[in-house]
Amino acid sequence: MKTILFILVGGLAAIVLLVALGPMILLGISLAITYYAVRRFILSDSTGGKIGWAIVGLISLSISLSNTAAFVGAIALIILYYTYKSWKESKKQTYEDDWIIE
Repeated sequence: MKTILFILVGGLAAIVLLVALGPMILLGISLAITYYAVRRFILSDSTGGKIGWAIVGLISLSISLSNTAAFVGAIALIILYYTYKSWKESKKQTYEDDWIIE
């Protein structure tokens, strides 16, 4: 029964992760652009450059914050990891119990 539950939870999390893979890629790209814009904002000496990089950073930050499907995918990835970890621990415990002589 426990194995069926692990398979169902893991399968559902894997499906949600595959559906949210595109938005997760977009989230990574927008966060990379935000990081680059912040770095260029800090290194810029001119006021116009700072304003330009601030605008680029705010636009990419708003894209990343509004991407809720990617956050759902990240949660599904975490659930899938812990399900896999628990399943392996359960199998390890089962194998150890098989070798116990009573």
